[in-house]
Order: sequence, then structure tokens, then C-alpha cells
Amino acid sequence: MEAPKGFLATLWNFICFLPYFFGLLLLGTIKGIVFCPLICLIIAIVNSSIILGLLPFHGYWTCYSIVRTKLLGPFLKLFICVFLPVVLILWVVVGIVGSSIGGVLYGFLSPIFATFDAVGKGKTNVFVHCFYDGTLSTISGSFTVVRDFYDVCFHSYVSLMEDLRQKGPPNGKYYEIRFLYLPPALIAAVLGFIVDFPVISLIALCKSPYMLFKGWRRLFHDLIGREGPFLETICVPFAGLAILLWPLATVGAVLGSMVSSIFLGAYAGVIVYQESSFWFGLCYIIASLSIYDEYSNDVLDMPEGSCFARPKYRQNLKEPISNAGSLSESDSLKPHRPARMDSLTNTRIDLKPLELLEGLFKECRRHGEKMVSERLITSKDIEEAKLTKGSRVIGIGLPAYCLLQTLLRSVNNNRSGILLSDNTEITATNRPKDTFFDWFLNPFLILKEQIKSENLSEEEEDYLGKLVLLCGDPERLKISKIGSPPKSDRKRAELDAIARRLQGITKSVSRYPTFRRLFENLVNILSEDLAKKSNGGTQPIRRSKSALAMIFSNKSFNRNTSNMSDQELQSTIARDIEIA
Repeated sequence: MEAPKGFLATLWNFICFLPYFFGLLLLGTIKGIVFCPLICLIIAIVNSSIILGLLPFHGYWTCYSIVRTKLLGPFLKLFICVFLPVVLILWVVVGIVGSSIGGVLYGFLSPIFATFDAVGKGKTNVFVHCFYDGTLSTISGSFTVVRDFYDVCFHSYVSLMEDLRQKGPPNGKYYEIRFLYLPPALIAAVLGFIVDFPVISLIALCKSPYMLFKGWRRLFHDLIGREGPFLETICVPFAGLAILLWPLATVGAVLGSMVSSIFLGAYAGVIVYQESSFWFGLCYIIASLSIYDEYSNDVLDMPEGSCFARPKYRQNLKEPISNAGSLSESDSLKPHRPARMDSLTNTRIDLKPLELLEGLFKECRRHGEKMVSERLITSKDIEEAKLTKGSRVIGIGLPAYCLLQTLLRSVNNNRSGILLSDNTEITATNRPKDTFFDWFLNPFLILKEQIKSENLSEEEEDYLGKLVLLCGDPERLKISKIGSPPKSDRKRAELDAIARRLQGITKSVSRYPTFRRLFENLVNILSEDLAKKSNGGTQPIRRSKSALAMIFSNKSFNRNTSNMSDQELQSTIARDIEIA
């Protein structure tokens, strides 16, 4: 739908939009009030049961992992084990309270968003969907939430503890408590809290009116001109809801600043302990005010700089380390300031993390079926994947192999970014802006440059791929026909290092709850494929959706952006591989 031109057209469009918006908002609110108590009870009761049921296991296994790890010294192990009950009690309180609050928010907001989504493009029988959407889907979504919560509390927790036990001390020196610097570190932490909490809270309160009115001005300007989030018709209800809820967002930003000031100030104790200097801790307390002031100016698009001083608080600090600094550093990779999505002529791609992850994992099923046909993935791997411990070949090797193929595709096409299978290139300008996702994208970009510098041949690429898939298992590497390794010991070691980095990144991704929940679908698919092959089946398996793509699928996040039909998808699967 094209944006209306002229003032009268935009004004009339705005007036006609208001009744529909308030009607949908009222209907969604009624559904939210009806379903909120039920959803809150489901999430709060089940999550609380999970927390209390796994509490003895968490206490025992944490103590066991701390005692067995070589990363910590004996006094530090004793200190952690003594104060572990306090941490567990806090975990129970925070977990139960957080589950209750999360249940209230999910139960109330999910029906509202589903009601607005019911009038989107491509929807038929809109009137019925306005009443039906957000009812059963919210209830089923609450069970998905508790399932994901269990995966985090059990599977992800076990994986983290396993890494803790296996990780060795850096440079051969384990971490130990220096009792001499504990008292000054505690004093510095208390002073940091006393200074930072009131000052940062005052700064946040002073800047909150600016955030409120500037946000409203930007949203209303986009609404009248049908720009920004109001450009697409389906986004108009959500953007209109953002106008109404913007004061709550401002209040949340102020409260978030007040809470973060506690940790920002208490970090002065860490500075004192790391730098072995109480003076550096005091300098950090002053510098932290400047760090927050500059970061908030950057977020609110205010003039750069700060009225607070930023003294040096580390011995070997070349540049000020702050959130604002890291943000500006990442923005320096961009040739210009990010352009707004305010017109149809803007060609800048703004990828979202979930869409990017979905693209990276879309080929996992296709490669998995291919590996089953080549017997690189065996029935033993599938049976191990069904167990609690899981299979490294399917759980880590297969996703890492797909990520490697994406990196190789980027290198072979001489692209500066990462080239996905749909020819979408992820560069420094269109990458997701979430700082959290930079933890994964930046290592991929570094790995791509390392692979490019190796100038691999086709045989070496195939060897590296199978090395990643089989997780370096020497017996499997000998049995599998993957070709001979590079003759150079140096090159072989470099390929081994690249394979380990890919597997490490993939293992971090595998700890996310959606990965564990929907990864079981992939195991079932590969099991059926293997059974078809063993029974001599000749028909390709017909499924409507990629299994590992579902890990970050639109359905998992209540989005529907795929336009591929079942017939097209089935023909694609049949073309990719046919189980003989």
C-alpha cells in the first residue's frame, strides 16, 4: 500500500485509522484480561515447580563442578561453596517472582498483539480471527515457555557446568582469592553504589522528559507522513500502540537506569581487586558517571560528551572502556550514520537477529539428510542424540558444518560480508544492531577472514567440513571417506583450530532454549530418513518445514513471513535428496 500524498490525504487517513485502532485495542485488552490469570498460573506454577524440583540437583552439581574444575584455586572454591546456598536462595526468589511477572505480561500482551496481527495482509475471515487469535495460541505458547525454561534450567545448565569442569587455567595459573584486596574492594563497591545510584538516577530523571517528548514527536511525525514504522499497513497498529505505551517505555528506561547503576557502581570493587589499587577504584566511580552520561546521550541522539570527568582507572588502559565506547567503535565500521527506513526508495537492509539466525540454520535439514544418505550420520548418532547427553555429531557438528558452508560460500564469492544461501549478504552496515548478537556475528566475520587467508583447495575444504561435522573424532575420520589431511603440519593445525572455534560458537548457540526444544524434531526427521533408507524406501520424505529452521522459525515467535507453498517445499526436498 502506497503512502497517501498531500496533507489532506494523510490527515483523512489518520482520522479513519483511529476507530479501527481503538476497537482492536479494546478487543485485545478484553482478551488479555480474560486469559492473563490462567497464563500467569500456568507459567508461575510450572516454572516454580521446575526451580524447586531441580534445586537439589543444582546445588550438588554446582559444588561438584566447582570442586573438579582446574580453573579455580582451592580458597576460591571454598569461598564459592560456602556462599552457594545464598546464591541458590536468591535464584529461587528471583526465578519465582520473575516467572509470575513474566506470566502476567505474556498473558496480557500476547492476545493484544495477536488481535492486531489478525488484520494483517493475506488474512481471510478477519472478523473471526480478531476474536479467535490470541486465545488458544496464548495457552499453547505458555506451555512452550515453560518447556523452554526447563531446557535452560537443565540442559543448558549441564552444558555450562561441563565446560567449567573441562576448562583449564589460562597461562597455567588458576584463579585464586587475594585476601589482602578483599576489604578495599568491598569498600570501593559500597562507595560506588552510594555515589552512582543517586547521581545516575538523577541524570535519568532529568533526561526522561527529553526521551518522552522526542519519542512522541518522532512517532507522530512518522504517523502523519506514513514513514518509519508506519510505512507498511500491517505495522500501523503496532506503531500506534507504541505511541500509547511510550510513557511506559520511558518509565522502564528510568527504572532500568536506576537498577543498572547499582551494578555499575559496585563494579568499582572489581576494578580495585583486578588492578590492586584502591585509587583506581575511586577513579572508576567518577568515570562511571561519565560512561553512563555519554551512553545515554548516544542513545537519545543528544550532543556527544559529558560534563563529568573520566579519569584513568586501569593501569594499561589505552581507550576508555564503556558501553558508549564499544557502541561508537562498532558504529565506526559503518561508512555513514544509519539511515532511517523512511521511504520506499531506501535500499538499506535492516536484518533482524531472528531472521538472520533462521537463514543461517535453514540448510541444516538438507545437509543432515545428505549426511544420512552418505552414512556420515549413523543410527548410533541418532540414538545418542535422543539421550540426555546428546550426540556431538548431530548436536554440534551438523550446525557447525552448515555455518562453515556459509563462510566458504562467502569466501569463494569474494564477499566482504557473510553470504547466505538466498544471496543476502550480511555486512557491517546491515547487520543486526543488537549488541547481544554481535557476540556471534563478529567471531563469524573473523573466522571468514581466517579461512580466506588460508586459500583452501577443494580437497582441503572438504576435509575441513568433515572435520567440523565429526567433531575431530579420529576413529570416525579414519572410517569416513573424507580425503587425506593436508601434508603440512602447520596447515593441519590451523584447520583444527578453525574447526574448534566453529564448534565452540555452535555449542554456545545450542544452549538457547528454542534450539533444544525444536532440535528434537531434527532427530526424529533424521531417524525417519535412516529408517527409510534401511527399509529400501524410494520416496522422498514429505515435510512442510525445515526442522532446524524451526529453531528460529517464524512460528516460534508468532510471525508469518514465509510465502513458500507446501508443493514448492516438497519439490525442493525431492530435488535435494532422494532416499534410495
